[in-house]
Amino acid sequence: MNNDREIRLEQLTHDNYSDALMIDRDDIPAEWVDNASYLMELTDYGAEHHLIGHTFLARIDGRPVGLIMIGEALAWDTDPVEMKGKPFYRVMGFAVDRAYRDRGIGGEILEKAIAQVYCELGRRSIALGVHRDNIRAGRFYERHGFKRTGVYEGNDEYYLRLID
Repeated sequence: MNNDREIRLEQLTHDNYSDALMIDRDDIPAEWVDNASYLMELTDYGAEHHLIGHTFLARIDGRPVGLIMIGEALAWDTDPVEMKGKPFYRVMGFAVDRAYRDRGIGGEILEKAIAQVYCELGRRSIALGVHRDNIRAGRFYERHGFKRTGVYEGNDEYYLRLID
């Protein structure tokens, strides 16, 4: 981590939800990444149905800079065969404020969020979807140990980070 910044993760709640809305992600097409309001809905759904996971609001010096949800995956018909019949996590809605991109912050948020989920909830493989046109995101996830699968859910290709 860069010494001049500290990324702090906190659980997204209705109390800090308005801060999440301040994250500037207007340059990201809506079909590429879930927005804060949808992540709040999913967070509420997960809590109501006792699903494990976290939706994190990331901050630097108190400023909201990113959102990421990592939680227990409900099985989808389109899930890759590697995930069938096994508990795994799904990453949803990961976005970093445009002013904080290309500085390594996204990678720090991702790895910190995964580490916290693993520490608190146990290790599992992780799946996520990347829109077929979002080449930069695909490369980002590959740099962080995710593998392309060639399996699609609509326009999103699955990427997997398997544990041994």
